[in-house]
Amino acid sequence: MKNEPEQRSVLGLKQNLNQFILLIVVNAFVGAMIGIERSIFPEFAAFKFNIHSTTIILSFIVIFGFSKAIANYFSGYLAAKYTRKKVLLLGWILALPVPIIFIYAPTWNWIIFANVLLGIHQGFAWSSTVVMKIDLVGQQNRGLAMGLNEFAGYIAVALMAFFTAYIADQFGIFPFPFYLGLAVAIIGLCITWIFVKDTSSFVQVESETTSSSIPRLNNVFIETSFTNKNLSAVTQAGLVNNLNDGMVWGLLPIMLIQKNFSLMDIGVIASIYPAVWGLSQIVTGKLADLISKKQLLFWGMLLQAFAIAYLMIAASYLEMVSVSVVLGIGTAMVYPTFLATISDNTHALDRAKSLGIFRFWRDSGYAIGAIITGLTADYFGAPTSILIIALLTLFSAIFIKIRMD
Repeated sequence: MKNEPEQRSVLGLKQNLNQFILLIVVNAFVGAMIGIERSIFPEFAAFKFNIHSTTIILSFIVIFGFSKAIANYFSGYLAAKYTRKKVLLLGWILALPVPIIFIYAPTWNWIIFANVLLGIHQGFAWSSTVVMKIDLVGQQNRGLAMGLNEFAGYIAVALMAFFTAYIADQFGIFPFPFYLGLAVAIIGLCITWIFVKDTSSFVQVESETTSSSIPRLNNVFIETSFTNKNLSAVTQAGLVNNLNDGMVWGLLPIMLIQKNFSLMDIGVIASIYPAVWGLSQIVTGKLADLISKKQLLFWGMLLQAFAIAYLMIAASYLEMVSVSVVLGIGTAMVYPTFLATISDNTHALDRAKSLGIFRFWRDSGYAIGAIITGLTADYFGAPTSILIIALLTLFSAIFIKIRMD
């Protein structure tokens, strides 16, 4: 115990490998919680509540997105005041009732409430694992750290999306897939409570050494959101990225149902996107440490725009799989790069707040994307909805090209 403070003062991936790997495992469980909804929810809404309106079905994504965005915003402030681990634990406590509500909910309003809890859980838990990993590794391997973090989270999303679809196909859409979610919540809470150590002690060390050349932000919210060129460019791209992800999350299963794809095919196609996204981040995360972050962000958003546009004409199984693969690669190019860029452009003492604000805007994109998608799909058809999202993604890529230094 006497040597513990000295060990905590050493920054670096190798020096803190055990805790780093443990946080990767924890984030995999965080990702698995959201994977519950990824492939089966439209079918679940129709089966249990007789809901078929795209706008109403996507309301759960709207609520989830706003809840997660607000939780992200406050996570940085809470982490600075109460420590990272306490925020992570609170996130897991809020996750416990979610699958139980899914199983026993008598009305759709209960499902909406469960998604409020799920959004807050994701905001607190995922934000905490992001900040804690960056605390541990220091400046040299931030891209790699974020790549591994997002790899674990989104591989878990993909696996859970596949397994819930498989369980639903074999045993019914309800209630068996949600038992798996309850197990994930219990295990994630136990691992965090027993094994995870707080990383706040690393922040002061970095602030006294590697971050001395980076000025403090006068107004963290305004500068991250609007006035700082690099931070604001990344923030708008994050919002648009999750805007199009909200569209894919909500509209893709509905489109596949309308095209008469089987539940298993829907599960595979819906899981390929986050699987490619997750696996590719091992490579793209390290690339963010080695090459221009601006170029990774520009080309990643551009690739997403083309993949989404192609979704308007894709019809066959192979075409749908191809869209999922290309979209996954494009998203992998930008996702760890977002977080690494925010970290590189903020002082260590501002980092948790700036990351929380970035993630607030980024995850607001889920809600905005679901609203745009639901309304335009109901009134003008799915192709119009997809075209709007593709154009917004294209404009985001151009904005990065112009705005970032």
